[in-house]
Amino acid sequence: MKAIDIRNKYLKFFENHGHKVIPSAPLIPENDPSVLFTTAGMQPLVPYLLGQKHPKGTRLTDYQKCVRTNDIEEVGDNRHLTYFEMLGNWSLGDYFKEESIQMSFDFLTKELQIPVEKLSVTVFKGDEDCPRDEVAAECWKKAGILDGHIYYYGKDDNWWIAGEEGPCGPDTEMFYDTGKPACSADCQPSCDCGKYVEIWNNVFMEYFKDKDGKYSKLSQRNVDTGLGLERMTMLLQGKETPFDTELFKPVMDKLAELQKVDIIESRRIIAEHLRSSIMIISDGGKPSNVDRGYVLRRLIRRMVRHMNKLQIDLNEISTLIELYVETLKEMYPDLVKNKENIITTIVEEKDKFIKTLAHGEKEFNKAMNTSKQNGQNKIDGNIVFRLYDTYGFPPEVTKELAEENGMEVDMDEFNKLFKEHQEKSRQGATQKFKGGLAGDGEIETKYHTATHLLNAALKLVLGPDTHQRGSNITTERMRFDFNCDHKMTDEEKQKTEEIVNQWIKEDLPVTVQEMTKEEALKSGAECMFIEKYPDVVTVYSIGDISKELCGGPHVKHTSEIGTFKIKKEEASSSGIRRIKAIIM
Repeated sequence: MKAIDIRNKYLKFFENHGHKVIPSAPLIPENDPSVLFTTAGMQPLVPYLLGQKHPKGTRLTDYQKCVRTNDIEEVGDNRHLTYFEMLGNWSLGDYFKEESIQMSFDFLTKELQIPVEKLSVTVFKGDEDCPRDEVAAECWKKAGILDGHIYYYGKDDNWWIAGEEGPCGPDTEMFYDTGKPACSADCQPSCDCGKYVEIWNNVFMEYFKDKDGKYSKLSQRNVDTGLGLERMTMLLQGKETPFDTELFKPVMDKLAELQKVDIIESRRIIAEHLRSSIMIISDGGKPSNVDRGYVLRRLIRRMVRHMNKLQIDLNEISTLIELYVETLKEMYPDLVKNKENIITTIVEEKDKFIKTLAHGEKEFNKAMNTSKQNGQNKIDGNIVFRLYDTYGFPPEVTKELAEENGMEVDMDEFNKLFKEHQEKSRQGATQKFKGGLAGDGEIETKYHTATHLLNAALKLVLGPDTHQRGSNITTERMRFDFNCDHKMTDEEKQKTEEIVNQWIKEDLPVTVQEMTKEEALKSGAECMFIEKYPDVVTVYSIGDISKELCGGPHVKHTSEIGTFKIKKEEASSSGIRRIKAIIM
């Protein structure tokens, strides 16, 4: 069964069970400062999981494009992917465990024709905070899961919460038995030997964990599910890896044809990173040195390095992109209209990286000569790491160049530094990619509303053609990009600040409406990238001074915000300025 068929079966199945199909949110989230990319299907639905009414009702289903980058360095093995598609269905205070589990069982066994003996499930075993989830276990037995195929695990495996506090609850996970021999007599789904593969996760949000670690029952119980399309496609087709499915195979075959050196890990890295880059660029991403732009740059450069490793002509990148667009156009029609921009963006980044590699080689020669002058036959690991971290110079290239010149490199020191760097990156990613329900605290909510006031104030100070071009919010500050052809004067900054603070003092009401995209535009609501919004949108109005499409969250009255202070105004890119501000 092809991936597109699985996706269509899924959406149709849940549509037949009363769910409304909603569009995939873009990979680059609007008005969600907690993540660089959309990382899960639930992420765009956070306000509705917290109680806001969704215009399509209480039963929803979709496919969601996702990017997760915590394990970029792991891509190249037989399973890790940066870009993937998540199928999901949600109950917003509607059905709960029994109906959710029965639908999951029916979809797997009837629609996908998976033999019941191949399925095992896990449920929460209970602890001092919350009881054993016998309800879920009984629901699985009633649905038809075989005796001995239900396992109980603790919070590490069968509990979901975004962050340290907030809505949470037990989950139940479904596993597919690949038929591989068991690694031991007690082999079960928690084992990572490869016999069992997780295919679906149903989260039952029925508790709230407060900042003191105490749990209480939620008034609105939700169900949030996620099924990975690439993994399911691989399993149903009996393939060893996602790279053997039709999603990757045409490009993998082309790489095998073009390569002069045969390294399967490098082919996977090229195929995966190119697909991820294509999807990010198609949704508006651009390479840069910060945030999501840096992630995209890293993906492209890692891909180029491995093309060099396989001795593939870099001019073939355009051919590979064209092949991917043809391969994926049925699933993602936007790739066709965005193809030229995708090619241009990736080729330009490739050309920049070639120059970077040239700089790296010069730096290597300097380091080598210094080592020789000091009577050393080994290049320090910190130099190898600096070449990698600063110039993107692959350590294996450094090693090869050293060997060609009769020298060694301290790879042990490099590996130590690299692991430290990787751990710092993962810690940073935990914060940056935490996403979901953890990213919308009280202070972020105030900043969200302040960006709307700033947008409106800039129109008064700089002119009505001034528009937002991007924003980022943390608990410490807000960053706001806007079009402007000059550096703001001190008078303009002061005037902007005064207007925002005056509106805050006026205690203006913040109201919200649901309407179609067309109605929103007719009403004068402003937004960036209108084409990326769903058919039905949320419009926030602040008194009569601001009306914008936005996913929220926002304060109820402007007086809740506090005092607004511009800390810095600077250039962001050509024709784009950036304000950094705080509220006190």
